[in-house]
Amino acid sequence: MSDWTSAKDLLAQIRKHWDSGQLLADRLDADGTRFPLKLRLKKPVSRDLTDRFEAVREWVAELAGHSREQCGDGYEIEWRTINHRTLGRNRLPRAVTVPSADDALRLIGKTAQARRFDQLTNQILAEFPSLHAWLMRRPLEALRRADEWPRLRAILNYFQHHPRPGLYLRQLDIPGVDTKFIQARRGLIGELLDEVLPESAIDAEAGGVRGFNRRYGLASRPALVRCRILDPALAMRGLTDLSVPAEEFARLELPVDEVFITENEINGLAFPDHPRAIVIFGLGYGLERLAGIDWLARARCWYWGDIDTHGFAILNRLRHHLPRARSFLMDRATLDAHRELWGQEPEDRRFSGELARLDEAEHTLYRALLDDLLAPRVRLEQEHVRFVWLARFLEQVVREQANG
Repeated sequence: MSDWTSAKDLLAQIRKHWDSGQLLADRLDADGTRFPLKLRLKKPVSRDLTDRFEAVREWVAELAGHSREQCGDGYEIEWRTINHRTLGRNRLPRAVTVPSADDALRLIGKTAQARRFDQLTNQILAEFPSLHAWLMRRPLEALRRADEWPRLRAILNYFQHHPRPGLYLRQLDIPGVDTKFIQARRGLIGELLDEVLPESAIDAEAGGVRGFNRRYGLASRPALVRCRILDPALAMRGLTDLSVPAEEFARLELPVDEVFITENEINGLAFPDHPRAIVIFGLGYGLERLAGIDWLARARCWYWGDIDTHGFAILNRLRHHLPRARSFLMDRATLDAHRELWGQEPEDRRFSGELARLDEAEHTLYRALLDDLLAPRVRLEQEHVRFVWLARFLEQVVREQANG
């Protein structure tokens, strides 16, 4: 009997309509209805009456036992009568339908949740009619958040009355709502704000959880630039390790000839002293913080990153802001000298785009890495480069300075 549709199978079909959200979404759509809902029914064929008569009788009894005919509600069975020459007249199900949404909800035990959804959406739409489309798309999410809606509505109300407030989350005065509540639900709140706020209150270029503050006009922690002054004579009242907002860094006007940029924090902290120089470290892809800084553009800038696809991608990006920046310890000689320290880039995280700002040697090495010409997914992290190589490079820089 397992090859015929059982009562359990019929309920599973109805649950799929619940799990997709359609049973709830239909309650918000005056024009849309899927009822009466015809369910798929795989049933016995004529030969089964002869070969499996008892199994057919059990299947019919099981199906009828959960029907509206015997239970007073539920699905309806459309019957057909078969006249068999030896078994006589027998009724077999031809089709099964669910007459109404109420019947469907009762069959899967969701009546109370549907009523809760009705109450919830009435409250929400009375205050925010523009959320109708969102509720149609995300009815189960709305129901799952039922207990949170008083606070969610308070947040939406606040932003409607205070668009782009320019405050930190911590400063928002919303009764019953704390910072952690908003932080943990930025994705959801963003979906709702997009529906209720005018376009003028939304920065469309910012998106996702990380862009939440910018998108809705909230203050964010300032982007910091960390650097070490490598020349003791340039120390600022004895301070050599600075971490300052990018805007303040731009105003430092340090009298330096050389600026070294490296990703690894330990490399930045251990970077040797060097005359009229600083080292900037830990920016990753956040290189836009260095854009438009005149005193930085006047200095000779050097970049040291991992010898892998992302290292060259960051170098390429740096040159968008500092076109004259040069790389160091990112060449084939450095790579070959540290072969025993090679690692591998994760296959699914490699950068594979075109890098138009690399010079010929850099581009050749980048393509060799990307095309696995040296070994599969080669990567030499900068912290694996022996420090003597850095010392030799800095000696070379000093000689170049001396020679003008």
